Formats: sequence, structure tokens, C-alpha cells
Amino acid sequence: MNRRERVDRVDLIPPPTGAAATTRADAYALAPLLNCLLREVAEPFPETEAEGEEAADPAGPADRRVHRLAASGRLLRVRGVRRPVEPEVLVDGAWVRLGHTALVGLVADELTRHTGVANHELPAEMGDSRDVVAALLAARARTTPPADPYLRSEQCLLTGHPYHPAPKARGGGPATRWLPYAPEAYARFPLVLLGLREDAVAEDGDTSALDALGTAPPGYRLLPAHPWQLDLVAAALAPAFADGRLVRLGTTPFPVRPTAAIRTVHVPDPDLFLKFSLDVRVTNDIRRLWRHDLLKLRRTDAAATRALAAADGAGGAGGAGGWLSDLGYRTADFAFEELAVLVREGLSERLPSGTSACLAAGLVEGFAGSPLDRAADPARWWEAYLAQVVPPALTAFDTHGVVIEAHLQNTLVACAADGTPVRALYRDAEGVKLLTDVGRAAGWERLVYCLVVNNLVEMAGALADRHPGLDPWPAVRAELRRSKLPEADALLSAPSLPAKTNLLLRWTGADGADARYRPMPNPLRED
Repeated sequence: MNRRERVDRVDLIPPPTGAAATTRADAYALAPLLNCLLREVAEPFPETEAEGEEAADPAGPADRRVHRLAASGRLLRVRGVRRPVEPEVLVDGAWVRLGHTALVGLVADELTRHTGVANHELPAEMGDSRDVVAALLAARARTTPPADPYLRSEQCLLTGHPYHPAPKARGGGPATRWLPYAPEAYARFPLVLLGLREDAVAEDGDTSALDALGTAPPGYRLLPAHPWQLDLVAAALAPAFADGRLVRLGTTPFPVRPTAAIRTVHVPDPDLFLKFSLDVRVTNDIRRLWRHDLLKLRRTDAAATRALAAADGAGGAGGAGGWLSDLGYRTADFAFEELAVLVREGLSERLPSGTSACLAAGLVEGFAGSPLDRAADPARWWEAYLAQVVPPALTAFDTHGVVIEAHLQNTLVACAADGTPVRALYRDAEGVKLLTDVGRAAGWERLVYCLVVNNLVEMAGALADRHPGLDPWPAVRAELRRSKLPEADALLSAPSLPAKTNLLLRWTGADGADARYRPMPNPLRED
């Protein structure tokens, strides 16, 4: 019996047909799911063996890669590398194309074999993620993107996390429930204003910006609420509205814009960000502002503020720091997590004169007005990006014992008029780790994943796609060597980098904060 005959059959559904939006939605949803599958439970299949398997039907064009799935032994091939598409499985000697639904079925079967654990929740999330993309595409067709390039960079992420099996899942249910609040659909909406009785207020830090959003009646404090979250927790809050601990005060007279984080919105005047709890699973977690995170907020934010201000003055563009501070939070003592709102400072005081900001994840995804479109010399642009993004993160780690979550969605880049990066700004104290709590080795692993794997590898891939002759890695090696950090030097000879296993993490029901890594080949390593 040859190897082909040992490959198990899987129930196949023909690839979708119909409207172009359907095809596009499948393509957006397939790429991150394939990335997870190939990274976590597959191995490259040698080209010579693939050809031997199919003398009559060779592995195919050079842009197709063949992989063997670890548990079942099935052969799967895809086109493309960074964003794989057009998956095909070998069945009875022929390659059969998989649509999104069929791939979800194959993934579920493979992971059940691989882990010995069944999971009915994650396949539904994968389907929901794909349906969300379809709804977003339809909404975009009848919506105008924001004029501000910064907001476009926050709201352009149709792919989302490129290594998550369901990056766009919104908790199921009809699109009418979540679409009015979706950044990817260029949403804008007013916040609900609540009056919270003063004896029920719980807060810490500087929350004075909240009081400028409206007027609370005597004996009450102003508490803005995200309308989607208010709908999600309506039943739990009914007694508080009934007995007067909460009163409705209307809405803000202006709309806010949701950022890439969905539950974090930008308030235009005054310039600030507000982060809310949202009782919906987005990627790995239910996105509440958890009590334990809020209670340590002042400590982690203060540490990050000190570390990034010092790092920015030493190695970055100079001037006022590279950290958007989480200034404080306000909530109700009877609904501590459900109604929590966190105040984050705005961009205006942190941007050098004559620059504009954009989200690093938006640079990778692409949007109209991207600084990458104005980069006359991509090699110099890349060197400038590295010079702003890498030193502050490494200095914060080594000198101040602070691990910032320097991934693409927490990295903002201030660019000059010609598109050149001149400062990096980081955000989100909730994700900050202190070496006094986690230890240096675990902190370094976390930093390498966020900064190198999630940020630099993805940005390098986006640049290489645009400029096929560009080798991005010598510049990264040079930047790391300048740090004089022992761990950074060792990274240049390490055979692998830590890649987070989001598919296995979600399949086995592990805590979203319990990061698990699998080695991936290290592009920084010099032979």
C-alpha cells in the first residue's frame, strides 16, 4: 500500500460559488486558519516525496507548498506563503479544493485526532468569523472610510490576527447586533451616558476626562457606556436602574470611532481613548476589563510610563515619551467589570510636530494613505522603522524590567510627511508584564513573540511582498546588535523563535492569557 492510499478521506464540500464578496470572504477567512494549521500541526512535505507520490500529478507550480498533517497523515497543499490561499487535500490520488466550510471540517477532524479532545465551540467560531467578514465586506461597499489616515489604519483590518483560527468572530448572532460598532465597517456611534450614584462609584487614577463628556445630576457621577456592552448586560443591570443607582442621561452629542481593538474608542474632543468591557469573545478571550487587571493598573502603567519615557529619550526620537498612558478607571461597585471604563491619553501630546500616526497592524494590512505608499526607498524606511520600534522595547526590558506587549495592534508609528517613521508609541497597560512578577526568561520569551514574531516578522513580510528584491533581515540583525543585550545577541544564533499556538490553545480550552509556544524557524539566524 503506498503512502497516498494511507491518506484518510474527509467529507468535502465544493468551494463556494456566487458573488465576488463570497469568494473574498472565504479568502480572508482561509488565510489565518491555514496559517494556524500549518504552523501548529503540520510539517513541510519534501518536494521530491510529493513528486514521487504523484507521478501523474506532480506537486504543482512552484508557488504551491505541500504539507503533511501530523495526526492523520493527509497531504495538504496551498498557494502562497505569508497569506496562504486555495487549500487542496489529496484524496484518491487527486487534489481536491477546499472551501472554508470544508477546511473547518478538516481542521476539526485533525485536531480531535491530534489532541484526543473534541471541541464543538471553536468550529462554530470559525464559521462565525467567516460570516463576519462577509458582512463587513457588504457594509464597506455602502460606507465611506474615515478621512483621517490614522483612523483608516485602525479600521482597515479585515484579516485581523494572521495566526488565529477565528480572528473576526463576534460571538455569533445576527450582524445587526455588532455591525453598528465594528471598526472594520468604519463605524461611528455615540456613547451612552449613565449617571452612577456617588455611593456606588469605584475608581482609581485620573478619570476627570469622563466628567467633561456630559452633566450628571446632583448626587451622581458620569459614567459613559458602550451601547453594545450595555445591551449584553441589560438583564444584570435592571435592578440598578430600578432602584436609582443608575440613571440614563442620553448619549454623547458627538460620535466616537472604534479602533482595531473593537472595545476601545477614540473620542475626538477632548482627544482621548476610552476602553470598555465587552462580554464577547474576541480571538482568545472574553474582553472584559477584569478586576485583577484593573487593580494592578496603576502599578503597570506607572512602570511602563517611566520605562518608555526613558527609552524614548535615549534611543528614539526624543521628547515626550513613547507610551500612551492608561490614566485611570471608573466603574460601579455592583458591576465592577461589566461597567468599567478605562481612560487612556490621546495622541496629540505624543506626536512630534508635523507627523501623523498610524497603527502598525494597518501598515501590514494596507490602507489608503499608508506611509508605505510614500516610501521612496523601502530599505531606508525599514531601517527607520526598526530604529524607532526596537530600542524602546529592549531598553524597557533590560533597564527597567518592563515587558511591553509590542505586537502590531499595540504599536503606533509617527511618520513624517514623506512617510518616514520618526517615533514609535506603545499602548495597553493591561498586557504589560514586569520581570519582578514573571522572571527574565519568561519575560524575554514574551517580548520576542510580541516584538519579533508578531511585529517584525509580519512587517518584514509585508515589505518583501511589495519589494521582492528586498532582504529585510540584515537590518534587523544590525539593530539587535546595537542593543548590546545578551539575549538579543543569542537570538541571532537561535535555531527557532517562539510562535504562539492560538489554534491548539483555543481547541483545548486553555486560558487565553496562558500563552503556549511552538518553535518556528528563525529568519534572523545566519548560517
